[in-house]
Amino acid sequence: MCALFGWLDYKGIVPYRVLKKLTQALANAAEERGTDAAGISYAHDGKVTIFKRPKPAHKLHFNAPNGTKAIMGHTRLATQGDKKHNYNNHPFPGHADTEFAFAHNGVLWNDKDLRKDGVISNTYIDTDSYIGVQLIEKQGKLDFDSLQYMAETVEGNFTFTVLDQYNSLYIVKGSNPMYLLHFETIGLYVYASTETIMKKALKQLGLQKFESKRVDTEEGDIIRIDRNGKITRSRYEPKIYRSKYMSWYDDDLSSYCNAHEEILLAYCGCYGVDSSDVELLLEYGYTSDEIEDMLTDHSLLREALRDVKYMCGEDVYESCYGGVF
Repeated sequence: MCALFGWLDYKGIVPYRVLKKLTQALANAAEERGTDAAGISYAHDGKVTIFKRPKPAHKLHFNAPNGTKAIMGHTRLATQGDKKHNYNNHPFPGHADTEFAFAHNGVLWNDKDLRKDGVISNTYIDTDSYIGVQLIEKQGKLDFDSLQYMAETVEGNFTFTVLDQYNSLYIVKGSNPMYLLHFETIGLYVYASTETIMKKALKQLGLQKFESKRVDTEEGDIIRIDRNGKITRSRYEPKIYRSKYMSWYDDDLSSYCNAHEEILLAYCGCYGVDSSDVELLLEYGYTSDEIEDMLTDHSLLREALRDVKYMCGEDVYESCYGGVF
């Protein structure tokens, strides 16, 4: 569970200092989904620049140059690939018919299979996400067709963002969240993995006072926003991704659900949440998506556990996560 964030300014109305503060505010708010590393990418003078470090966002100073039209950012909760080796952190550089930067929220589990089968080559980068870059590069171009190929080849849960050297921003929406707003009057798109991250960032700058409209995104969408603010769309075919560690039935949704549950159980401790509580909520019918939201909002978690433990006949006033029921 990492976070994606960023913006695209296509009218040049918003002052540089406001955009600079927006970048930092989004990054800091996105820490709720990952503090192992943080980074941004931007295109300036036809060149893609990536700045990233194995530190939480609030300990970094994001300072893209004046005139930057778009920022693509990421905060990381490391799953595969040692964060201390900065090349394992997001965003990743890519080269096809254009330079680009690539970021991913989620977990991919067929990277080793693709390398073993010769679909993509071995690399010193250990992060599972990097196979997305390699699959695009294999097509020799960055466009809807190559992004469709990439999204239909990887297996796992994901949402991807890609920024090219011409300040076109691509969003490939998978099963992981994405919240995209359009401030038409000031010519600004802003995105973040969740509405909570978005609201925290906008409140710091007062941007919530400007009229905005949410841009619809659903699983299977490939969205391109060019430097002039024009949106074009394409699609890929979503599928149920199979983990090699699980039994599989082509028409069975349980494999995907079980994969998401395994991820929650493996990394809930990073949020100070005991895996036994996650198992209890799953047992009583809470979905993986609902529990994922609770990991970053312990008030929701306490409320759900209170209800479940009451049904179990347990003492609902016991201490939990630094507070009490």
